[in-house]
Amino acid sequence: MIKTRPTPEEFFERARQRKEERLGPKIPPNIKRPKDPAATKRRGRRWGLWFIAVAAIIFFLFALSFLFSKAVITITPKSVEVVLNENLSANKDTSSGPLSFDLAVISGEEVKEIDAALEKEVSTKATGRVIIYNAFSAASQILSIDTRLEGSNGKIYKTDKRIIVPGMAKNGTPGKIEVGIYGSVGGTEYNSAPLDFKILGFKGTAKYEKIYARSKGEITGGFKGFVAEVSEEEKSGTISALKTALKAKLLKKITDQTPGGFILFKDAVFLESDEGSVGASSGGKAPITVKGTLYALLFDEAKLAKKIATIKIADYDGSDVFLPHMQDLKFILANKENISFAEAKSIDFNLSGKDKIVYKFDRDKFIAEIAGKQKKDFNMTLSKYKNVQSASSVIRPFWRASFPSKIENIEVVVNYPQ
Repeated sequence: MIKTRPTPEEFFERARQRKEERLGPKIPPNIKRPKDPAATKRRGRRWGLWFIAVAAIIFFLFALSFLFSKAVITITPKSVEVVLNENLSANKDTSSGPLSFDLAVISGEEVKEIDAALEKEVSTKATGRVIIYNAFSAASQILSIDTRLEGSNGKIYKTDKRIIVPGMAKNGTPGKIEVGIYGSVGGTEYNSAPLDFKILGFKGTAKYEKIYARSKGEITGGFKGFVAEVSEEEKSGTISALKTALKAKLLKKITDQTPGGFILFKDAVFLESDEGSVGASSGGKAPITVKGTLYALLFDEAKLAKKIATIKIADYDGSDVFLPHMQDLKFILANKENISFAEAKSIDFNLSGKDKIVYKFDRDKFIAEIAGKQKKDFNMTLSKYKNVQSASSVIRPFWRASFPSKIENIEVVVNYPQ
């Protein structure tokens, strides 16, 4: 059988029929193709998944905004510039009253060796203090100056003035009196730890055992030998330098030990020292020693700041304040030449200079109050703090309408004036 090639018309008709068999008959443009329910369902499922993914991302970002939220609040407290020239008074170690002071006391010595070309022989007598007791009778006993006392070390000492030893009390308590003594001759052998004494003049009488003495501390200062001969000019200059060095050394010790919250003005320290002494020379050198005690007046910084604020601010409400440059104020103690620092119970002084009175801001209290509050409540919360000059806040992320609820996510920067 002979196959014939199809005509073009037959070829295209067969191709159309095969397409219709595969895709179905062609639908005219004005007639909508019926929807495939399975395809529609598949497209709906895909859109649902996209919606869930976008929602999850939005929720995740929203959750992160809470997790990493942060607020920075800047506060500028009120301050008042003042010029001081105030006369003030303070009492020692008292919690009552507006102002008090503490007294810090520290002792020490400074030694320097100098050249000693000349020497001289000297003899000094040991000295000390004793208490003389009268257990003999109710009658007082007179002892003249230079009454000889025999120490338990076998050495003889003498009283440095006339005394009257009181008699015994009715209950049998011995009468007693304190007096100074010195070694009968010079020498280091009269230096001693505390001793017991008998009165030589009463030896062989009933008073010998009943009227007696005991040392009050050590007996010191006895010396016999050669000491350096130093010119008065060199001695005076060395002693002056030693006093300066001693004051600086003791001041550093007190400053290092000053507790927090207390202020020590640079002019509120006073050195009481001896006139210096030249020791025994050796090898052409002689030591010069200066001993002294430094007294330092310490003030409670917060109380002093409030006292100054009371004087300089007419409407001061008693709030906590401070002076940033209080340490630089000039301190002058009144009548310092007539003050016994060891016994002083009150002092008068003057403070002068320029500074600022700055109101303190309670950062922790404010953070606790603002945490978790709406941003619109910021000014209302801040209004409780009357001594704030200005304030601003920034919350991140920017779309958050409230401050973080965790206080560690709130930073408060207080711009105290310098």
